[in-house]
Amino acid sequence: MAEYETIKVERDEDILWITLNRPHRLNAFNDVMVRELSDALDRAEEDPGVRCIVITGEGDRAFSAGADITMFPKLTPDRAVEASRLGQEVFTKIERMSKPVIAAINGYCLGGGLELALACDFRIAAEHAELGNPEIRLGILPGWGGTQRLVRLVGLAKAKEIVMLGDRISAEEALKIGLVNKVVPFEKLREEARALAKRLAEGPPVALKYAKWLLNFGTQAPLDIGQRLEAGVFGVLFTTKDMREGIEAFMSKRKPEFKGE
Repeated sequence: MAEYETIKVERDEDILWITLNRPHRLNAFNDVMVRELSDALDRAEEDPGVRCIVITGEGDRAFSAGADITMFPKLTPDRAVEASRLGQEVFTKIERMSKPVIAAINGYCLGGGLELALACDFRIAAEHAELGNPEIRLGILPGWGGTQRLVRLVGLAKAKEIVMLGDRISAEEALKIGLVNKVVPFEKLREEARALAKRLAEGPPVALKYAKWLLNFGTQAPLDIGQRLEAGVFGVLFTTKDMREGIEAFMSKRKPEFKGE
């Protein structure tokens, strides 16, 4: 398994844990971390033994406080555009992965940290977590997909509050508005994330891949087009061994064993 400077990668059966590992900077992103996260995601996508990915932050203080602000003074407008596009591309990898990705939010989840979490399929937050896009207070705005994914997740009114006011919100408030799926005590965060990851890892990989694809991208098309895409994928899944296994297991009243075939 690859060695990295700013992240840790740990294999747990068919689950891959990626830990953002700059706790002295509240796990803020620098150029190296962006590149290393991109590489780890590529390797996870290519590994057939990985069924689910969990992303979290080192320690109990932060998932990620966003981009490391010490990088900002050296950015020219042109380089700022390039940095924005790079972050967008890396986080879009998460959205386009064939495998489910869970964000286990263990503290501050701000700026680019929230944008990373937004790209994941599920978000579980510790009770003490704080979430937000405070970029407006620096005279800028979210640049790694936040203005686009946030509004799709929580609606326009709430997205405007979070982006245009720059206030942090609590984990409980995030749960109320649908920004996170679940809130748990910090000491149970890893356990809860692993339990969800195991459920997903035991599911049918091909069906999960296309369910994620339809939910993420089919919903951005007109309803009629989205339904036609759904029907086509529905038919394709009838060619899989997993579909036959699922039906046979149901009829036999046993737990299915999906192989991703």
